[in-house]
Amino acid sequence: MKTAEKTSSVGTRERIVRATSRLLQRQGYEGTGIKQISREAEATLGSVYHFFPGGKQELAAEAIRHGDQEFAVILRAGLGSAEDLTAAVTTCTTLLARELRGSDWQDGCPITTTALETVGRAPVIEQAVTEAFANWQAIVEERLRTAGIGAEDARELAGTVINTLEGAELAAQVARSEEPLHIAGRHLARLLATYLPQD
Repeated sequence: MKTAEKTSSVGTRERIVRATSRLLQRQGYEGTGIKQISREAEATLGSVYHFFPGGKQELAAEAIRHGDQEFAVILRAGLGSAEDLTAAVTTCTTLLARELRGSDWQDGCPITTTALETVGRAPVIEQAVTEAFANWQAIVEERLRTAGIGAEDARELAGTVINTLEGAELAAQVARSEEPLHIAGRHLARLLATYLPQD
């Protein structure tokens, strides 16, 4: 969450969700405590529990849904940036690289760390993670079908695109370099080009 977002125009509940999303992204579920969330959100502990009586798991699930929507905005912007599908995909990876560099390599995938830490232990979080991945895949699948790729291929390729983006984003974060995302973009573009209808 950027400092500009901490204004009176942002409600207390939204500040709590945004702060949680950022902390989970950077520290993971186990490394993030309610008191720290409260401080980062400039909210009282009472407010946190008022909005999220289910505690940390409920709050984490809501933060994941927030991260889902943030990532979806980037996906839609990239995929909708050009009529040519291959150009749109490379734009998508460029946008992700720019966002990652802009956060000093701290803000990668908004849900991965929490998903890995809580798998099999927190059903409410698992459900939010599952829905996020399904949402991202559906966004990509719709764009592929719009480009003329058949339904079954579009569904499987959409999964491949999301999986590749996730891996490339992690690699870029670890390397502190945009290059893994740019490489992923180029190769995804080549792959998708082979499925496009030929004139």
